[in-house]
Amino acid sequence: MVRALVTGGCGFIGSALVRYLVRDLGIGVVNLDALTYAATRASVESVVNDPRYTLVHGNICDRRVVRGLLQEYRPNWIFHLAAESHVDRSIEDPLLFVRTNVLGTATVLDAALDHFSGLRGAERDAFRLLHVSTDEVFGSLGESGAFDEHTAYDPSSPYSASKAGADHLARAWHRTFGLPVIVTNCSNNYGPYQFPEKLIPLMTLRAWHGEDLPVYGAGTNVRDWLFVEDHARALALVAKAGRPGDTYCISGNSERRNIDVVHAICDLLDRKLGLPPSGPRRALVRFVSDRPGHDLRYAIDASHIARELGWRPAVAFEEGLQQTVEWYLDRRDWWLPLTEDRQALKRLGLKLSNSIQSAGASVA
Repeated sequence: MVRALVTGGCGFIGSALVRYLVRDLGIGVVNLDALTYAATRASVESVVNDPRYTLVHGNICDRRVVRGLLQEYRPNWIFHLAAESHVDRSIEDPLLFVRTNVLGTATVLDAALDHFSGLRGAERDAFRLLHVSTDEVFGSLGESGAFDEHTAYDPSSPYSASKAGADHLARAWHRTFGLPVIVTNCSNNYGPYQFPEKLIPLMTLRAWHGEDLPVYGAGTNVRDWLFVEDHARALALVAKAGRPGDTYCISGNSERRNIDVVHAICDLLDRKLGLPPSGPRRALVRFVSDRPGHDLRYAIDASHIARELGWRPAVAFEEGLQQTVEWYLDRRDWWLPLTEDRQALKRLGLKLSNSIQSAGASVA
């Protein structure tokens, strides 16, 4: 049986991958997660009693823990997803992002190399380390063009800079030591089980409760949206069939302005729940001061993974958004414990402009 170590498997993308590997592919998974604020065991509830699944509460910066898991479970694949991922929080506490995303990645790579060096034969041939990254490392696009596997790095935030550093380390471990590393860079993920500080769940919950919908700037920043379950399929395929040393850009091919996404959420709720006494929920939108270093536009050309591995997104944005909004309406049991102190619904990222304290949102 194929075995996988997933770091950060109780987070948003990680939990989607864990569910897919265990339930759909029958792969044994060891999930290493520090269970910080954005991770919860409830995201993998559907596989928690599966004998193929094991959760280990630990930190990727602890080499002893990572090395011990590799020795005990001898995974064929490592999916490295554990990271601090929220841009606004990286403005508040950049060193946390450096520790987790840069030092943590180096620790995983070092432990993996030590393990790989002791493998022989078919076990060595099958071993892969998939480093999962973001399109934010490439910086900002203008009104045209798209990122691809050859785009130069130009990160704008402490978050994207820390992920860029991690990407460079992953490639260095391949080129210097021969560790079979593959890097993926994905566009903005959305779907069920996403922590409510991110745009789509945050706007869904605030609009549902009739609260203001704060949108950065004029709402014209563009993101390329990828349904998280499509992303999980892509990651498993890259681990199975991707070439070590290669990079694969993964996209939903769904560019949308932030304001258009917010309006679509409002319209879905109006149809699903009916109009509130105050009228259409679009009227709840409030434009607030922009985030420092807010990139204008992201878009990914995913033709490389389509040509080489045959992967394409299966879920259109309108379909995925409806599924996501309905999931949050139905799964109060999942998100309510995460938002009870309201911290998830507050605006962060104003460390450089403390005079602006209007309540706001994390807008991708």
